[in-house]
Amino acid sequence: MLRLPDRRAVVMGGLAGLTAAPALAAPRFDAVLSSKPDPRAMRHFPTLAAALDAAPAEDGKPFCILVRKGTWREQVTVTKPNVHLVGEGQGASVIVFNAYAAGRNRPGGPSEIATVTVLAPGFQARRLTIANDFDYPGHMPAEVDYDRTGASGAQATALKLGKGSDRAYFEDVALTGWQDTLFTDAGRSLFRRCYISGCVDFIYGMGVAVFDHCEIRSRTRPGKDFHGFIAAPDTNRKQPYGLVFLDCRLTRDADMPDHTMALGRPWRHTMTFPDGRYGNPDAVGHAAFVRCWMDRHIVPEAWYPMHYNLKGGRRAMYQPEDARLFEYASRGPGAGKPSGRRRQLTASEARKYTIPNLLSGWDPA
Repeated sequence: MLRLPDRRAVVMGGLAGLTAAPALAAPRFDAVLSSKPDPRAMRHFPTLAAALDAAPAEDGKPFCILVRKGTWREQVTVTKPNVHLVGEGQGASVIVFNAYAAGRNRPGGPSEIATVTVLAPGFQARRLTIANDFDYPGHMPAEVDYDRTGASGAQATALKLGKGSDRAYFEDVALTGWQDTLFTDAGRSLFRRCYISGCVDFIYGMGVAVFDHCEIRSRTRPGKDFHGFIAAPDTNRKQPYGLVFLDCRLTRDADMPDHTMALGRPWRHTMTFPDGRYGNPDAVGHAAFVRCWMDRHIVPEAWYPMHYNLKGGRRAMYQPEDARLFEYASRGPGAGKPSGRRRQLTASEARKYTIPNLLSGWDPA
């Protein structure tokens, strides 16, 4: 049974009902140049940003930061290698912010929407929550004919693994949000016994990310008859693996109706090329759900198409059959029947889906 954060952190308002701890003279973060939070060698910092600034730029040792109990409203970027964040419990130590995509374009808006952005290798997080509590239900975009969830503006990322990130490891961590909760944009990452919640494309990107025995919670979009997509891989065609879910549980909010959430859709990220801006033609998304339990909120066809921009500005739909989207040994009421769209790995193919193989030889065990 997974240990989840307080349910107040994952209902309608995200973490909006929880207020940040008042400013205190006492430090809230302790750090030590060690793989474990040793009290005898701790240095004390009033903010997480200050603790991150103190991390050495070159030292190969882990820089361990103890995130004390509390709800800390702060937006940070990790630029130093081998930073480890260790909380005092998944529901006890909470890092939260509320930046969102449309707000980024306003004067004085943030340059990055993620609560925590990682741009360096060797990052780890344990026993804490990273959340984005932007009021998505109050700002849901109107639906358009090519997108049943509405076109952008309300993306609000909790965690981004960006350029420079690699070998990122998470254990007993909750990532909570709505649209675009987890952005795995680069490198290799492993999530063990984590809890990840959202609704629209809430696990997405071109990085290689493996989810091992995690709970993937789909959240209800109030007033809508369709609630979104779990995975949106943007995997390069030369990369054999993308977003892989091993022995996970796909659950839903109590008020989510049956058959209203897709496993995912292939993403073709719009990029700037010498001859214009259009969807990356080298993106052939890969996602696989291997031995996962699925509740009945998963639609029978499992995968949906996604729009993208062609050269010249026209719009097209990227069909699931043109990407690499698979299942193997799914079970539960949402497992459904194999079909042309619901493609299955063979037993011999599934045997290759081991953590060291998926992560190109890296296994942090």
